[in-house]
Amino acid sequence: MKSTLDVDLEAASRTANIGIVVLFGLFAAAGHFVSFYFHFFTVACFLLVLVNLYWRHFQTEHTLLANFGFLAQIRYLVESVGPEFRQYLFASDTEERPFNRVDRAQVYRKAKGIDSSSAFGTLLPYDQDEIKLRHSFYPADQNQLEPFDVVVGAARGLATAHHIKRPLMISAMSFGALGEHAVRALARGAALSGATMNTGEGGYPKHHLEEGCDLTFQLGTAKFGVRTEDGRLDDAKLAALAAHEQIKMVEIKFSQGAKPGKGGLLPKEKITEEIAELRGVPLGKDVISPSHHVECTDAASTVAFIGHVQEVCGLPTGIKFCLGRPDEFRELVREMKRQDIVPDFITVDGGEGGTGAAPKSFMDELGLPLFEALPLVQTILVEEGVRDRLKLFASGKLISAGKQLQAMSMGADAVYSARGFLLALGCIQALMCNRNSCPVGITTHEAHLQQGLDIEEKSQRVANYIKAIHHEHEELLAATGQHAARDLTPVNLYVPDQVRS
Repeated sequence: MKSTLDVDLEAASRTANIGIVVLFGLFAAAGHFVSFYFHFFTVACFLLVLVNLYWRHFQTEHTLLANFGFLAQIRYLVESVGPEFRQYLFASDTEERPFNRVDRAQVYRKAKGIDSSSAFGTLLPYDQDEIKLRHSFYPADQNQLEPFDVVVGAARGLATAHHIKRPLMISAMSFGALGEHAVRALARGAALSGATMNTGEGGYPKHHLEEGCDLTFQLGTAKFGVRTEDGRLDDAKLAALAAHEQIKMVEIKFSQGAKPGKGGLLPKEKITEEIAELRGVPLGKDVISPSHHVECTDAASTVAFIGHVQEVCGLPTGIKFCLGRPDEFRELVREMKRQDIVPDFITVDGGEGGTGAAPKSFMDELGLPLFEALPLVQTILVEEGVRDRLKLFASGKLISAGKQLQAMSMGADAVYSARGFLLALGCIQALMCNRNSCPVGITTHEAHLQQGLDIEEKSQRVANYIKAIHHEHEELLAATGQHAARDLTPVNLYVPDQVRS
């Protein structure tokens, strides 16, 4: 037996389909007998009748349209705006993914330089199931904290060793994934705040270089900007790029959290003539990077490649990956010891990391979460006796100072964030990064969408966010009783048993 609330969709659709024909007749009659102006509605109804006939009797792509016509189209329209309705009208402050409204609001407030304190109590889960920082009975005096300073390359005695002055760095986002205005706003904000910015794998970092910040050049598997015609490393191009005063480090990307085991992806809709030139790729085709460096087929060749890049560029050189199998990483570290070649830093990217475009199956199903992977990497580096020869960075949904200090307690010397900085630029989490239609002008190359992103205004917000995070680092660090970020250890964490297991 049907419930009294059940809807007979077939009867409803028949009523709707007949109704628009009836309305057409009524408006036609009203236009003839009452007022000519009713014919405006006559024309509209006539067009709707024609379109409805096409949906029901001629098109074959959509079964719902063929069976229900006009009513099915209303269903498609409602479905298309469902995410927006949920985001603004129905979702609670803590429901949304990947970042809920509470998380986003904290970044917005920091970026705008306004008070980000809260009242009454936390809205987030707070019980025995979450990792938490442990405070000390004897907090440190904030005035006695040591200034943050991580020196990369000192272990090899490099004259080009780079001093990282801010615990939070701007993660790898290429020109291509981001538009020109967004890249320049981020770079200018990094320069204003003294932070280090990663270029991403987008080729020659033209717009990253314009604003005078410290840069890490990312060498992706396609080697955009420094490649030969057959996809191998062009030593001369890399050496010339490394000669730029602003480029302080080189990061060899082996994989990233959002799509480990698959190369980068830039949809053809986002490839302009300028991007095609900087990357050396054709227009009108998706750009898909190889899944691995052609020079790296096993541990021995991978370590040799790392050493070759170090020699060619003369800069601190590190590697980035999302951890899959710890046994493979341990073998890689042992090969580093055999060849006496150790990267100057390692960036561990959690499987929850973001990206401009990736297959959903890769985002959902591959890669270890950061807080599982980071302790494993730290343990292996310590057990193999190489931890003091490199620095360890972490990335993966680290937009708050608390999460960042948790990562540093697990071994990270500094942290990266990408999406935190997108939020600082004004991202509304529209989830259109792969469509070249970003409504706030960040991940698009359409001039009319970018024009609303004022570089000067947004760069100040980026700088505000970095400085506010640094300030919170100092407050939280003092609460743990430590005087320097490097003194943080797992002792400063509460880690639930289910997380450990």
